[in-house]
Amino acid sequence: MNTLDAIAERRSIRKFQECPLPNEVLRQILHAATLAPSGKNRQPWRFYVVRDEARAEMVRIMRAAIARFAERGEDTGSAKWTVEIMAQAPVTVFVFNPFVEYEQSLQSVEDVLFNVVDVQSVGAAIQNMLLAAWDLGVGSLWICDVFYAYEELCEWLGETHQMIAAVSLGYADESPDPRPRQPLDQVSRWIG
Repeated sequence: MNTLDAIAERRSIRKFQECPLPNEVLRQILHAATLAPSGKNRQPWRFYVVRDEARAEMVRIMRAAIARFAERGEDTGSAKWTVEIMAQAPVTVFVFNPFVEYEQSLQSVEDVLFNVVDVQSVGAAIQNMLLAAWDLGVGSLWICDVFYAYEELCEWLGETHQMIAAVSLGYADESPDPRPRQPLDQVSRWIG
């Protein structure tokens, strides 16, 4: 598949078939993530692949954390819907930055700079995952609603580093239309 076609055709998938993803397909998707550019070649990504029976515990943790937010009267946005998508997806990959502890405060300008660069690098790795998945016929959803259960999920995964996002993967059971985009002239300014 042509790269520009993959970028234009890729969709966020929120309905998945009840069909497991072969290990080789998962490995190809994760390998594509590791080929992303990264500042100073730090390769600031670690992946936790949650599948099979472990999905039930992931979903239980998410639902409990979201319920605690709701009990305090806090807005949970789309999180309740997202956890149902995660429950349906055969695989969810959590992506961490191994260079920052999640409770660490960034003290120096250098710490802040490296963290910003690392988060951007992880974003590139996630985008590679999404495009590779699409090219392999696999649907995906980039998820940040995992932050409602940040500490609980980190504890469950045995991870003390900075969680960046999660990506649910599976064979699509929908074919959504493209989402509207702002015109290029509205979001760009050409100088010179």
